[in-house]
Amino acid sequence: MLDRRGVEPQISVDTRDRARARLQRRRAITLIVMTLVVPGSAQLVAGDRRLGRFALRVVVTAVVVAVLVGLLALVSRSAAITVVSHRWVLAVLEWALYGFAVLWAILIVDAWRLGRPQDASLRTRRWLAVMTAAALLAPAATAYAGRSVGAVRDAVTTVFASGEAVDAADGRYNILLLGGDSGANRVGTRPDSIQLASVDADTGRAVLFGFSRETEHIRFREGSVMAGLLPEGWTCGDECLLNGLYTWAHENAKRFPAGTADPGVLATREAVEALSGLDVQYYVLVDLKGFRGLIDAVGGLDITVQRRTPIGGGASKVSGYIEPGAQRLDGYHALWYARSRKASTNYERMARQRCVVTALVNQLDPKTVLLNFADIVAATEGVIRTDIPQSALARLADLAVRTKQQPITSVNFVPPLIQPWDYDPEKVRATVARAIAASEDGADEADGSGTTAAPAPAATASPPVAGPTPTPSTPAVMERPGSDPDANTGDLAQVCAAG
Repeated sequence: MLDRRGVEPQISVDTRDRARARLQRRRAITLIVMTLVVPGSAQLVAGDRRLGRFALRVVVTAVVVAVLVGLLALVSRSAAITVVSHRWVLAVLEWALYGFAVLWAILIVDAWRLGRPQDASLRTRRWLAVMTAAALLAPAATAYAGRSVGAVRDAVTTVFASGEAVDAADGRYNILLLGGDSGANRVGTRPDSIQLASVDADTGRAVLFGFSRETEHIRFREGSVMAGLLPEGWTCGDECLLNGLYTWAHENAKRFPAGTADPGVLATREAVEALSGLDVQYYVLVDLKGFRGLIDAVGGLDITVQRRTPIGGGASKVSGYIEPGAQRLDGYHALWYARSRKASTNYERMARQRCVVTALVNQLDPKTVLLNFADIVAATEGVIRTDIPQSALARLADLAVRTKQQPITSVNFVPPLIQPWDYDPEKVRATVARAIAASEDGADEADGSGTTAAPAPAATASPPVAGPTPTPSTPAVMERPGSDPDANTGDLAQVCAAG
């Protein structure tokens, strides 16, 4: 190009070199970015086109499959979960992710090579090396996703049972939630936390019923297994508490029908059915000792501690305290907050356990689960036992999504609502029925607005059912206070906030 005088300007060698270096740097950056956005596109432009076409076919196939699953989820979320939760689908997905992670890493390194870093300056080569290393985080994340999918597949295979799913009873799924403790200095396993979650099969609106471990005078339904084994019921006073049924059943396992998977769970389930008047479809038993690893896996729990809570007590010395106030508790301290008995009643302990479980559920947001999924699954190994079959996972997972979007109403059968050692079972069942009716009415009135259902009216204590008169001084019962510091009914979040 000529200047105004018609003379071609002289461009220095240094200027040409700098311009060439900028173009080369832009080319190298563009190739790496193209590989990140559309794997294989850099090879189509400047490299091995066969490799590029193969990579693009893989990407297009993955996008089409994802779109199809997304469309299926829009039509039927349950059907989509059924597809993606099948163990063979999970196995294929796991290895497909591993394979794509390797392919993507190869493409990124090849894109770096196509940028001809050997011809660039030392500074440019270093900068491109850093950029390439950062780009390799994408296939590393894909490999981690494959690991997480593998963890899901292992959990589906080992935690959940085989067999057919059970239909809802009267439009509701009733799931028995047991919190056991197999820690040191324990003789056998006794479920210290006994709750029944009753969930509307259509709306997902739930009521959580808590039963004191000290509940006595339990008479089983006619025709049940336990009614055949204990015709007079579990009515021997302070020696026959609700949580003691689990141990009794295992000690008398030979008396149960052949093929009974867990006599303790069967006995506890039939006791709760008799108390509540509801049919229980499934159970979930969580070992509170293993709960510690699960909490550590999610990075701890944010809990507002209402009272100074001892660490230790009973068979062990008090080694410290969990102080009042808003705190983030690790697994060790959260477990002690849930299980501590020193200077508190069993009812206070039940309330703390509810708060810990609720805090965990509320804090298991998608981001936390995604970033810690493999650790969460590993932590739950041996912690959870259930008879929920794999065939029911899709339906219950879909229902769980709806449940989490609504407030949960809780009813706790402890003083002053009832005296667990002195109560009218008919009033317990009537309270359960009223709480469910109030929850359903609240769902109808809210019409998706999220309004909390009105709590069930509290029942008053009644004359004791037939059976031996309990002896308050018997060591099997820790305390029999006149009232629970927490409300018996209401929104669970409010109960925990009130502490």
